[in-house]
Amino acid sequence: MTVLLTYRTTVQPDWADYNGHLRDAYYLLIFSYATDALMTRIGLDADSRGQSGHSLFTLEAHINYLHEVKLGTEVWVQTQIIGFDRKRLHLYHSLHRADFDGALAASEQMLLHVDLAGPKSAPFTDERTLKIQELVDTQSGFKGDELVGCLMKLK
Repeated sequence: MTVLLTYRTTVQPDWADYNGHLRDAYYLLIFSYATDALMTRIGLDADSRGQSGHSLFTLEAHINYLHEVKLGTEVWVQTQIIGFDRKRLHLYHSLHRADFDGALAASEQMLLHVDLAGPKSAPFTDERTLKIQELVDTQSGFKGDELVGCLMKLK
């Protein structure tokens, strides 16, 4: 299975809370930058969005905070495409650091392909569909299924 690394950064001082940990909102920021990078991979970079008038909107996002992330830590996002159809893209982002085997956090997201003139949903072009399928074909063996579609249960 090919790992799709979509974003890498270091936790900045203004992203940290009073405990020296990454603030909740900045996990989503990091995952959002990873989505932007994926958009570039499938032909929806800034130039393409301007020319085609198409983009992706986030319909839904869930975050699982699994382990602490401290100020100054270098982290990266691995992205897997769970599935897609004519208009939607279902993603799983996981946040990682060196010297730690598991994910620090995970985000499941549903994105909608949109014609900005409406705005209204629009089917992916054949070219984008092909690029998405090529990524899916390199990512067999999805690893995040225990968190997909789940919220933590109260005991």
